[in-house]
Amino acid sequence: MGYPVVDEGKCVGCEECVDTCPQDVFEMADSKSKVVNPEDCVDCESCVEVCEEDAIELVED
Repeated sequence: MGYPVVDEGKCVGCEECVDTCPQDVFEMADSKSKVVNPEDCVDCESCVEVCEEDAIELVED
């Protein structure tokens, strides 16, 4: 299983990943998306697909 990583330099704080993630893996902090529950990720890739800034990638643990 993998987990998402957010490139804070690309993240514009749109909150789409927070709203889209079915597992509540993300939260907003300092106007950026943060991965707070990586162990809950189910590799659905919805966050990657919804991010228009290409700021999220899934990495294998």
